[in-house]
Amino acid sequence: MKKIGKITHYYGNIGVAIIDLSGKLSVGDKIQFGDKDGAPEQVVESMQIEHENIKSAKKGDVIGLKVGDKISEGAEVYLID
Repeated sequence: MKKIGKITHYYGNIGVAIIDLSGKLSVGDKIQFGDKDGAPEQVVESMQIEHENIKSAKKGDVIGLKVGDKISEGAEVYLID
């Protein structure tokens, strides 16, 4: 696993996490929130920058990502190989 970002905000009412990226992320990638066993995982189905759908994002981008589980602010995001 490679760390690719950190959750800066979580909007529970709409199930969206805001991620400050420190690496590349693309639709179809599998990610995990935290590095502990049993941490939530999901496949990236869609993401946005400034309410515009995008297919990929890079280091330094801040994206919105629909998530299936409640995610804690400050949680690190890992790309699963």
